[in-house]
Amino acid sequence: MNDDWRPLCSVETLRIRAAMLRGMRQFFHDGGYLEVETPLLSADIVVDAHLEPFEIQAAPARLFLQTSPEAGMKRLLAAGCGSIFQITRSFRRDEFGPRHNPEFTIVEWYGIGTSASDQMQFTADLIQAAIDEAALDSDAAARLTKPFSVRTYEDAFRHVVPGSVLDASVEDLRQRIAVAGLLPNVSCLPDDRDDLLNLLLAEYVEPKLGSDSPLFLTDYPASQAALAELSDTDHRVAKRFELYVGGIELCNGYQELTDVAELRKRDETQNASRTCHGVSPLPGAARLMNAMRYGLPNCSGVALGFDRLVMAATGAASIRDVIPFPIDVA
Repeated sequence: MNDDWRPLCSVETLRIRAAMLRGMRQFFHDGGYLEVETPLLSADIVVDAHLEPFEIQAAPARLFLQTSPEAGMKRLLAAGCGSIFQITRSFRRDEFGPRHNPEFTIVEWYGIGTSASDQMQFTADLIQAAIDEAALDSDAAARLTKPFSVRTYEDAFRHVVPGSVLDASVEDLRQRIAVAGLLPNVSCLPDDRDDLLNLLLAEYVEPKLGSDSPLFLTDYPASQAALAELSDTDHRVAKRFELYVGGIELCNGYQELTDVAELRKRDETQNASRTCHGVSPLPGAARLMNAMRYGLPNCSGVALGFDRLVMAATGAASIRDVIPFPIDVA
């Protein structure tokens, strides 16, 4: 008999997942957040140069499985729902590996009138609530509940690339990589500045982030934060943060952009980047733009990869250890 029907994760892991979700839901409810649901399938799609959605042909419409619930949730924010959260599934094509599955569980929330700094503290408290509800007492869980530290994107690169990466041109970055001997075949490096930064981040910066305790990486380059406000003091960077534990990115947070004209410009930039990378442009989120024209309230939002959080809490080496049916056995 073929055993391919069996779940890959243990029943105990499923119990841990359920308890962590229960703790998170209660924390949101206690904080005055309304739980909402938005479509998994929509004609709207947030444009991101590096995220590829699944497209569904349902004539005459062109529909997309959502890479996150962001567009739908912001429409609810504009309608006056107040602070909201959602626990749902999201889909990203071609994402496979120890930390990736094309279908995954995402926890996303938006706090009205909150800042990025407010949401970093909220995230830390939310994770504590999840760990407490699951009664986890392992070393992996203990690391998640240590005091969180904060480091800027610029500072995180200092041990890899001397000088300011925010001011570095493509040629500067290529030369620094060559001089430092970080990558053997410099001639094969990408010629896009953000691609170079992402390569360095993934290979040489991320593995060291949050090794002892959770770390928030802040002040990302403005070009890497399409839906975030720019810093009030330095327009080279945006009000974006990510949380890392043991070299794994757990969440992505923005102080949200509310200017629809700026969103349109950034969509055009993201689509131009997609075209340069040989992938088709995306139509964008027309209904989201209409909602923003009506008026998106000042807020900050966070998207947290729940499966990765369970990995970090249990010490699992692969996402396959914490979800019952990864894509190859779904």
